Amino acid sequence: MNSLWHTLTQDVLAEELRSSPESGLAEHEAQRRLAEYGPNELPRDPPISPLKLFLEQFSSLIVWVLIGAAIVSGLLQEWIDAAAIIAIVILNAVLGFVQEFRAERSLEALKQMVVVTARVFRDGSLVSLPARDLVPGDLTQVEAGDRVPADARLVYATGLQTQEASLTGESTPVVKSSDPIPQEEIPLGDRHNMLYMGTVVVSGKGRALVVGTGLHTELGRIATMIQEATQAEREETPLQRRLEQLGHVLLWLCLSIVAVVFVLGELRGIPVVMMFLTSVSLAVAAIPEGLPAVVTITLALGVTRMVKRHALIRRLPAVETLGSTTVICSDKTGTLTKNEMTVTALYQGGEIFTVSGEGYAPVGDILSFGEPVKPDARPGLKALLRASVLCNGAELREEEGRWTILGDPTEGALLVAAAKTGIRKEEIEMAAPFLGEVPFDSERKKMTIVRRTATGPVAFVKGAPDVLLRDCRAWIDRDGCTNALTDEVRQEILAANQNFASQALRVLGVAMRPLDRAPEAFDAATLERDLIFLGLMGMKDPIRSEAKVAVEACRTAGIRTVMITGDHKDTAVAIARELGILNEKEQAVSGAELDRLSDAALADQVERIAVYARVSAEHKLRVVRAWKSKGAVVAMTGDGVNDAPAVKAADIGVAMGITGTDVTKEASDMVVTDDNFASIAAAVEEGRAIFDNIRKSVHYLLSCNISEILVMLLATLLALPLPLLPVQILWINLVTDGLPALALAVDPKDPNLMKRPPRRPETRFLDRDRIFLMFGQGLFMTLITMLAFVYCLYSMDNDLDRARTVTFMVLVGAQLAHAFNCRSDRLSLFKLGFMTNKPLLWTVAGSSVLQVGLLLNPWTRDVFKLATFNPEHWLMVFTVGPLMLVAVELWKAARPRLGVAKEAL
Repeated sequence: MNSLWHTLTQDVLAEELRSSPESGLAEHEAQRRLAEYGPNELPRDPPISPLKLFLEQFSSLIVWVLIGAAIVSGLLQEWIDAAAIIAIVILNAVLGFVQEFRAERSLEALKQMVVVTARVFRDGSLVSLPARDLVPGDLTQVEAGDRVPADARLVYATGLQTQEASLTGESTPVVKSSDPIPQEEIPLGDRHNMLYMGTVVVSGKGRALVVGTGLHTELGRIATMIQEATQAEREETPLQRRLEQLGHVLLWLCLSIVAVVFVLGELRGIPVVMMFLTSVSLAVAAIPEGLPAVVTITLALGVTRMVKRHALIRRLPAVETLGSTTVICSDKTGTLTKNEMTVTALYQGGEIFTVSGEGYAPVGDILSFGEPVKPDARPGLKALLRASVLCNGAELREEEGRWTILGDPTEGALLVAAAKTGIRKEEIEMAAPFLGEVPFDSERKKMTIVRRTATGPVAFVKGAPDVLLRDCRAWIDRDGCTNALTDEVRQEILAANQNFASQALRVLGVAMRPLDRAPEAFDAATLERDLIFLGLMGMKDPIRSEAKVAVEACRTAGIRTVMITGDHKDTAVAIARELGILNEKEQAVSGAELDRLSDAALADQVERIAVYARVSAEHKLRVVRAWKSKGAVVAMTGDGVNDAPAVKAADIGVAMGITGTDVTKEASDMVVTDDNFASIAAAVEEGRAIFDNIRKSVHYLLSCNISEILVMLLATLLALPLPLLPVQILWINLVTDGLPALALAVDPKDPNLMKRPPRRPETRFLDRDRIFLMFGQGLFMTLITMLAFVYCLYSMDNDLDRARTVTFMVLVGAQLAHAFNCRSDRLSLFKLGFMTNKPLLWTVAGSSVLQVGLLLNPWTRDVFKLATFNPEHWLMVFTVGPLMLVAVELWKAARPRLGVAKEAL
């Protein structure tokens, strides 16, 4: 169908739609078109299969490695170990399933934005029909409070304004008219003769011919983009990619261990059954089966902490992705600003006033040179504020402690400014009852309300200052006296208007005209002449007080903030500069300018562009994809329907919880419950801390497992008896892997987290330096364990069972001591503080009690083939094991002197 409906005259429009702008369609023709075009609704996707979603949780290689380890443990009749591994795998799958089950309901949320009924002309009569029955060519009627039922071209409008923020991102209502627009390429927000499905009429009334229904509407196009993003396979998060790489390494490592140890044992003549059990036990020990549980539980605990900081996570992997974020593409309205128009400046009687306070709460003052001004002491100022209230169709309400505006937000801002001085609409309206109105229209750029006052009827007028001044013959000074409007005063008023506009303020002029008698007809030509100018009121959507600090915190953390808004370019640039988003070296582009750039050209310039203004849903999606093509990890914030496709396509989609539409929330990975940009910065900090702690846990798990492998491998190479039995290896893996690793996962975060640059997505989870460090620490644990084994076997009593028992106890003690080492690669435990991670203290103490109890209990001694100790053996255990902690502390102290690079932890 024609996509340029806004360019057509009414005659051509009616001809193309084969409809009448007066009587609409005939009923039989409407039914024919309904069969041709289908119902005016968004299609439903088949429901997600819960079974399929659950099975997808088992697609990771490391999960299959764990399942294999559980099977091997079962074959060895190590039922406890097998059960623990299976429980971990199932827990991981259940948590992932629960988090993702609700993640694909964006289209269902979109359907809720579509109206249920619509007023339509059929066979010349106005009838109410289900909105799903609308067809192209239908003539629909809308008025204040209605939700637009379909995309339609206006054929008649009077005082019509619609709120399109959810679709375009523009914070102020859009004035509509039925005039054709000659330009073909014009942003959605500037198509003043078009109505769009799902938007809301805030004032006036109009009639429009339906030009698009269902998926052929702007809302339908967004639904299609969301659907495509949903069907496209979402890229793995950085952590998922790293863990998948680790899974491949562990798989080959396990196979190599089994082969090497088995072959060496066979060459030495050790019984085949014993070597098979030993090599398989080592392979099981080499796999950190606690890793998926550590990752999942750490992410879940991070989610809990984030909720306290107003960030609600909908997908667990999104927590870690936040920590890798390099770019935040932020919507302006409702995210960086409050989406509450606020009067911040006044001009009256040759003087400029500032207005304190933000938002719709009537808290603040009118200030002159920083000092509060009482309107009673300034009759001219009081007249301006009263007139702005009496020429007003909005209402200011307080509901459950929250102030809201019913009606046009711009008019609401005028009410709030007056209320800050004690002037309340409901009070002064009683003394000045309504007589009549001339609604606002885009040609006059004014609106007028006539009221009966104590001195007689008065017409109160507000509108564009330059237009309003042309109809004024006098002005009121600060003392409330009326003076002739000279050219000099006129130029002064226009200069004040230009001054406000340069600050990206939306400016309204206010005037009045006393009437001799109540008019018989309320027409603009009669009422809007010989006016008395009262003053100017400048307003803006204020930035959030925390947003500037959060933007700076992100910049310090190496995270680029980019503003993407549907608002006008001048406004966007002013806000971006105030926030510190835009500097002299960066650019701002409009949607029209963006259309002239190819995808390749945009990708080439994207790093130099900080502000995108007057953009559509497609533009936002292109910007996200351009950043991703440069290797960035992109977070996209938004609240409107137009943000949903880009939110879905980003690495981390962030929706606003208060002002955000259901569509955007359902498309997102995270919802900011207080609509505060600062909460996003807090979530990034938590994401970084979670990654650090996961890496600490993995470091601990792998270095301990390396020590177990090297103990057995070294003994086999040196032709020594096996220092550990298979059942003992499995027990070590069980008692030292789980709880200490989880305790490391809740380690307090580094206070300098937000002073580091983001991790690059291609960075390995375990880099070369860390691998060397893990092997070094694992080797040291191996050496002290083997020295204890050899000394006990050959220098003390030559009892193999007792030597194995000493080895068993020393290795567990060394690994538990090593848990404290893993809290930081740089900082001494004494600087970190022993008591700053109490869960680690409790888990190490609990594991130690279990280990000692294993040796003291006769039944467990028999099961694990342990020998009794004398004081000399106990002394060896309690002195050799803690050497691991001492050695690493000495290493940390020596690192700066040795010129070793600082680790990021």
